[in-house]
Amino acid sequence: MKNAPNATPALQQSASSRRGFFMGAAAASAAAVAVTTLPNMGSQAPQTAKLPPAPENGGGYSLSEHVKRYYQTTRV
Repeated sequence: MKNAPNATPALQQSASSRRGFFMGAAAASAAAVAVTTLPNMGSQAPQTAKLPPAPENGGGYSLSEHVKRYYQTTRV
């Protein structure tokens, strides 16, 4: 009821207080999410995958689990 010409002051007050409540609730929930997730981000050590050594004679193809899964998805 934005600037309704026939709206009573009590009705305008009710609409704005309701809007303020929902804006406050959204801000509080965003703050709660930030508080619960930010401390966990710094404690996780970056995990690097250990790759097998490169073949000495060239040719880097190996039939890994990832490649096997891809082949399974292409079967008709």
